[in-house]
Amino acid sequence: MTVTTFSELELDESLLNALESKGFTRPTAIQAAAIPPALEGRDVLGSAPTGTGKTAAYLLPVLQHLLDFPRKKSGPPRILILTPTRELAMQVADHARELAANTHLDIATITGGVAYMNHAEVFSENQDIVVATTGRLLQYIKEENFDCRAVETLILDEADRMLDMGFAQDIEHIAGETRWRNQTMLFSATLEGDAIKDFAERLLEDPVEVSATPSTRERKKIHQWYYRADNLEHKVELLKHLLKQEEATRTIVFVRKRERVHELAEMLRNAGINNCYLEGEMAQIKRTEGIKRLTDGRVNVLVATDVAARGIDIPDVSHVINFDMPRSGDTYLHRIGRTGRAGRKGTAISLVEAHDHLLLQKIGRYIDEPLKSRVVDGLRPSTRAPSEKMTGKPSKKALAKRAERKEKEKEKPRVKQRHRDTKNIGKRRKPSGTASEAKTEE
Repeated sequence: MTVTTFSELELDESLLNALESKGFTRPTAIQAAAIPPALEGRDVLGSAPTGTGKTAAYLLPVLQHLLDFPRKKSGPPRILILTPTRELAMQVADHARELAANTHLDIATITGGVAYMNHAEVFSENQDIVVATTGRLLQYIKEENFDCRAVETLILDEADRMLDMGFAQDIEHIAGETRWRNQTMLFSATLEGDAIKDFAERLLEDPVEVSATPSTRERKKIHQWYYRADNLEHKVELLKHLLKQEEATRTIVFVRKRERVHELAEMLRNAGINNCYLEGEMAQIKRTEGIKRLTDGRVNVLVATDVAARGIDIPDVSHVINFDMPRSGDTYLHRIGRTGRAGRKGTAISLVEAHDHLLLQKIGRYIDEPLKSRVVDGLRPSTRAPSEKMTGKPSKKALAKRAERKEKEKEKPRVKQRHRDTKNIGKRRKPSGTASEAKTEE
């Protein structure tokens, strides 16, 4: 059965009212796939990029469970959610509070960068849901300040990034401490690669595997096109032009490498474009300050790598610009999913050099729609677009020749080859016995 409205999921009236107040009536693809098995208590292995509603996909089932089976007296947390970063933990907790606004449920966070005294209430007061980062939570578990025995559901959000950050051992330690739990849910941007699959296999029992890419209807809210650039300098000029347009009210510029982040941020500052940046090895206080500058409007451009931007939720992003083309369709969808959210329209622009055209075609095939080309007057490319031959696709003439060659091969009579006819080919022949004997007699 295909779920088309939240009311079909038999959620509590308080949750439906909270969803309605946020303007949500139809579940996204990942929500429709994940919520029913999660409500039944099954383990869930979910794959969905940013912007597909995966946070609500795991929050709604656990909130419903807490309402269906209320505790008789106060106690330690029943739901534990692990995230890779403090920012994501705060966002998940805020989202949970919004959904639980009409209930009595208590939600708290445990993250790094916060003094111990600020977490004291988590240990002393009743908590239903705790959202935590692994490092600080593990510290409290080892100090016996956090009681895991009441945890009924363990949820891992952005699990692939936690593995990238080297948290696998910490997570397995925490999973061991919550061994009395009834359910585990793991969500990731992608399930590609053996590492994430092996990790999920160790933690989940007979999981329901769900995945979702943004639907065509969702993607239509995002205008997607690309500009051709002759070289890096041309690409920078195109970027400056695009960022100075009035409609670019809040933009995320994606690059591949950490080194490029600093170079590009400096170039934009020199051009009078205020910006902030995020890269993988930034101190937490600098990350928080950068995000705050963007969200409160002091700057309207963020330059970031894919890894650094994972796990942050920035509202009202008008544009996503791929300064460097992503290497996979999954990454492309993950990037553009940061705009066109909550029913709004958005714009995703890719800046493409000649060597990027194979990636451009690969992404077009992945999303099942070709990206449209645009030009800026005064910044038109001076080079021609690569031909079909240059992009790896054989011409019709070449395909015809291949077919003709295959037909000729079929027409040739097949000659049976015997092993004895071929076994000595290429080997040096040994002198015969008679010849060697004659030499001896001489």
